[in-house]
Amino acid sequence: MAKNRTGRVSEQIKKELSLLIQTEMKDPRIGFVTVTGVEVTNDISQAKIYLSVFGDNEQKDKSLKGLEKAKGFLRSELGKRMLLRHTPELIFKIDESIAYGSHIEKLLGDIQEDK
Repeated sequence: MAKNRTGRVSEQIKKELSLLIQTEMKDPRIGFVTVTGVEVTNDISQAKIYLSVFGDNEQKDKSLKGLEKAKGFLRSELGKRMLLRHTPELIFKIDESIAYGSHIEKLLGDIQEDK
């Protein structure tokens, strides 16, 4: 039963954070950021937010620093929008799965060309 709740909470956090980052964030360091996934602990005390950032490594670092700076604002806004007793602590991580997938796709394409 707890799995259902954490799944619902993580999906709601993903939806609300995506909206907040797109509409409310005014920090110029934050580029084109997409929330790709959210993992919430069983007690809903922490939430790992996986982000995909369009751009090079410098843009990823700037966006991550901007989001770390705005962590308090984002957490308080989440608390206002979601009806939870305790708003989870937000931990931002860059999601490398998209870049990894395109790298694998390129390698497979190179193998096909060699045949």
